[in-house]
Amino acid sequence: MPVLVDKKNKGDNIMLTENVHIAVPTAFFEDESLNTQGTISHIRDLYQQGVKSVLVSGTTGEQHSLTLQEKMELINGLEGQEELINNMEIIFGVASIRQKEAEELAEKIRHTKISGIMLGYPPYVIPTQEEAFVYTKKIVRLSNKPTILYNNPKRTGFDLSEASIIQLSKKNLVIGIKDAGNKEKVERIKNGMHKRAFYFYAGGEVDLEEKVLLGYDRLSSIAGNVSPTEMTQWFQNMLMKQKVSKQESKKIDNIMENVYQGNAIVNLKRIINRKGIPMGICRSPIGNK
Repeated sequence: MPVLVDKKNKGDNIMLTENVHIAVPTAFFEDESLNTQGTISHIRDLYQQGVKSVLVSGTTGEQHSLTLQEKMELINGLEGQEELINNMEIIFGVASIRQKEAEELAEKIRHTKISGIMLGYPPYVIPTQEEAFVYTKKIVRLSNKPTILYNNPKRTGFDLSEASIIQLSKKNLVIGIKDAGNKEKVERIKNGMHKRAFYFYAGGEVDLEEKVLLGYDRLSSIAGNVSPTEMTQWFQNMLMKQKVSKQESKKIDNIMENVYQGNAIVNLKRIINRKGIPMGICRSPIGNK
């Protein structure tokens, strides 16, 4: 069982100190309705394995399938888990195709013990850089939480520019970015910054060694859902430039194959369900056969 470390009182700003968090899937029942308790059961299992930080409703491709009401339900469920909310860094994904819904979610989070947010950009509508900048400032202000920007042009069609990232990094609550877009942007962004530490989160383990060499220094882990200790240690070894033994390397390769061969979220849910944790299915068309 992890050592319990009390977080600050509700409403205090806490910087995100963990360099690895697990991006957890969302549990659904067979009719594709939200299973909040199934999601929490998985988080609790990770906590019992020593995981110190998780990202909820922020990645794995499910965020935009969740309604505002479902996201609120997840937050309420997390707030009811005193041991987890007090002793883990729980990061919550905030994004919506409509800014007003993202604002409402941010205001809800402001008054919780959630540690921080991952702020995504609206899919499909493709805001201008100026519009995205205003959107970001508004959500960060309303949540009043440490914020990781989430730039994922492959999924959203929008690519946050280097200039926008550098400008937003000047805000104290903006502490990092997940997937700056083109991997080579990282060095140029770092060169353009004049501030305290700003973290670069790799989204998942694919091409992770290359990303670390390019300057990524934190991990939003996918494979850690099924092998948290192994993936965290592997990443720490990379950061410290320590060689991995052949035996360890083979184990990592097996984990990566089990998770990433095919559809990663479908594979994760199948593996987690086998443990007896009710992660359920994906929302179609994901998981169609």
